[in-house]
Amino acid sequence: MNPIIFKVIHLAGAFGVFTALGAIMAGANDCYRKCASMLHGISLLLLAVAGFGMLKNPPMHLHFWKIKIVLWLFLGVAPVLARKKVMPNTVIMALVLGAGIFAAYLGMMQPKW
Repeated sequence: MNPIIFKVIHLAGAFGVFTALGAIMAGANDCYRKCASMLHGISLLLLAVAGFGMLKNPPMHLHFWKIKIVLWLFLGVAPVLARKKVMPNTVIMALVLGAGIFAAYLGMMQPKW
């Protein structure tokens, strides 16, 4: 499959994840929270599928994909942290933003660690 298609799907997933996290953390009512939670799950799935598709075509032998899986897991757990009030929403948003920036850095720069 064309790598451009994987990139577009991956970006759509990233936009969906951050949109859903914003809606969940803004304190949306039950109806919107359910829709935001569905968007969050579907977007995480798009991120994972497109991300692994990009790793496979062309084959990349980089080790940073393991770090990106950890960041993906953190983005998946972030709504639970917000809903259970484990930490303030501002801290969670800062951590989520930092995780997104770090994932983008790893994807764009492909450091040689």
